Formats: sequence, C-alpha cells, structure tokens
Amino acid sequence: MRRVGKLTLTIGAALTLLLAGCSSGPEPADGRVTLEFQSLAWQQESVDINKRLVKEWNATHPDVQVKYVQGSWDSVHDQLLTAFEGGEAPDIIHDASDDLADFAYGGYLADLRDHLPSRLKSDIPQRSWETATFGDGIYGVPFLQEPRVLIANADRLKESGVRIPTPRRPWSWDEFRRITERLSGKDTYGVAWPLKEPVSVTLNLSLSTGGRMFHRGADGKVTVRFGAADAVVPRTVHDQVNTDGSASGTTLGMGGSDTLPGFFAGKYAMVPLGFSYRQQIVQQAPEGFDWQVLPAPAGADGLTQGVSPQTLSVSEDSPHKKEAAEFIDFLLQPRNMVRLALGDWMLPTGTRALADPALHTAKNDWATGTALAAQLRSAPAQSVRGYPEWKDKVATPALQEYYSGAIGLGELRHRLVDDGNLVLARYQR
Repeated sequence: MRRVGKLTLTIGAALTLLLAGCSSGPEPADGRVTLEFQSLAWQQESVDINKRLVKEWNATHPDVQVKYVQGSWDSVHDQLLTAFEGGEAPDIIHDASDDLADFAYGGYLADLRDHLPSRLKSDIPQRSWETATFGDGIYGVPFLQEPRVLIANADRLKESGVRIPTPRRPWSWDEFRRITERLSGKDTYGVAWPLKEPVSVTLNLSLSTGGRMFHRGADGKVTVRFGAADAVVPRTVHDQVNTDGSASGTTLGMGGSDTLPGFFAGKYAMVPLGFSYRQQIVQQAPEGFDWQVLPAPAGADGLTQGVSPQTLSVSEDSPHKKEAAEFIDFLLQPRNMVRLALGDWMLPTGTRALADPALHTAKNDWATGTALAAQLRSAPAQSVRGYPEWKDKVATPALQEYYSGAIGLGELRHRLVDDGNLVLARYQR
C-alpha cells in the first residue's frame, strides 16, 4: 500500500510544488467555475481512471470544470501545509485519514456535514466516517481502504499440510506462531515481517486482540496504556524472530516491496502486507509462482483491524465548496467507486460499490479481501493530538529495538507508556 510519508521538504521545494499545480488564479469573466483536484493516484492504472473520471465530469458540466493536479504521497503533508498557509490550496484534496487531524484542528479543511448529499452519507458506513471525524465535524470522505493480509506461497502451504485459514475460520495468533515454525527450514522462514514503519502495523493488528493503547478519560485527555491485549501482537513478532527463528530478523528494517524478491525466491513462506500489494505481485512474480491471500490472524475481537482510508476533502478557503462537494459525489457514485477501487487494487468504503461482483471474484483473491471489509475500524491513533511525535520519537525506536531483541517487554512498556505520556501531555494542556 502507498503509505503517507511525512517527509520534510524545504520551503523552496514546497513552493515549487505549489507554483506547479496549486494556484487557481482569478475566475474567468464568463463566470465558469474551475476547481483544482489534487490527486495522489500513482499507479498508472489508477492515474488513468482518475483522469478519465475528471474528463467525464468536464464533458457534462461545462459551467464547473475540474483541473487535475498530480500530487505525491511522499510529500503531501508538507506540501499541503505550505499551500494552506499561503492561501494556495487546491479545492479538492486527496489524502489519507491519518494525515487529516492537524489540518482539521487547524481550520484548513471544510466541515463537510452540510455539503454532502444524503446518498453518500448513508452509503458509507458509520465506522468509516469515524476515520475522518475530528471533534464534531467530518473533514474528509473516506472512499478506499485496505486490510492487512497474509500473502502466502501456496505451494509451501500445500506441501506442509497446514490448515489453510479462511475469513470464516482464521488462524489464532498462537496458531499462526506454531504454523510459521512448521513452515521454517534451513535458510528459510515461515514469515517475513517488513517493519520499517512498525507502529501503525502493530496498533492496527492489535485491535484483533482487544488492544487499544490509547484511552480517553472523562476529562477528554488521552493517555497510553499497555496491557496484556496490547502485548499479544508485538510479543508474537518478537518471539518469531528471537525465540523460534521462524521470522527473518533482516526484514524488520524493510518496507513491504523489499521483501518480495525473497518471497518469490522461496525464502519466506508468508509476508503480511496491505491488500493492494497484490498488484505488485501479479506484475513481478516469476512465471508459475503460485500465491494466495489469507486473512491476518484473529484474536479475542476476531478479525478486527484498524485502517486509515484514503479520503477526499475540501479546502476551507475554497470559494466553491458546494461545487467541490458535487464533484466528490460524482467521483464516488457506486459505479465510479468500483472503478477507483479496481484501479488501486483496494476496497471501496461504499456498501453498494462493495457489493459489486467485480470485487468478489476468486481471481487475484478479491473475494478474500472483500470478506474482511466489515471488520475494518478506525485506526486507534487517528484523532490523538501529539501522535506523530509519540510515533516518531518514542514508539518507532522502542518497537524496533524490541522486535530486534535489544530490549524486553518491560522496557518496551516503560517507553511506550511513561515516555509516551510525557509527549502526549504537552499537547493536552
């Protein structure tokens, strides 16, 4: 999955991006409205579909034209911040829900509650709307999401004789650990955990075990706790790497794509990845390589896991909020939402789109992912003020050291909780 990387840009570089694509200019004398739509689509198939939808809108809306602007996931946070502060933000903004909090609380995004049609409000489940709700307002329309799944070497599973999990009968976390041991051999591993960015993976998968990590008190303040339910997933990974030898320690610093060559070569039997990685596997797998999608392990709360959907927002400074919301409604008509989902190899949030037969096929295991959609919930940390600093300065290094075996569970708990709450307290005074 493309992740929202909050890389630091120089002001000059950010301004270059703005001048290149995010300056609307004066309205034409004929009264025609021009909206700027900044898209973060990056795979060619997805870019083509987004541009095609813009073209279809423009062909039927001569008085409200949309200009497609290409953005980048790698720089979107800093680029948007510079655009907002300079009064040059695009009208319609493609982002992800876990990147919206600062912009929503900062007053840069429009509250969409009064701008969206009832059709769209009712079609997207409340659990998805919660991912873009900050305070009393809704600051984005969640439209694409993906579960984290296990991509497995089907031949290795078949040869081992292990039980194949399904969404109805998934593996438990204990069973998953035992099976990765069975799938390991000389110079081969049952699983490769790509944990270059370990925090969101750990938090989101821990929802299945009842782990919540962040707890809001009666005073509205959020604190970190690390109980038994929060420890199940990190302890499983730690023990697979450091006790069982069923997980490769060398992949802990990798991104998901970095593990694919070893996966194709048979070094790892399984890799936990976002559902959209199937596209890379289809494109890159050697001829004859047989793979399949399995649900992530289940815990006390079943297959529940956290997600941060892709979103469409409207700039608070846009003089054309009504027209921008109408374009979003067009873009997210059920038929169009299916097209966007297929282009990104992800799942739509809309219930009508999700029911489309194209998303329930056995080919490329679409049906397996679609069966998990009802279990997806808002990622635990999305509305927590101070989360980015907690993640970068406290949680990421602590989890990396724990997973590598450098520190134990007690020290991990101390850092996440004691050091972490000092960080969060500064944002909640």
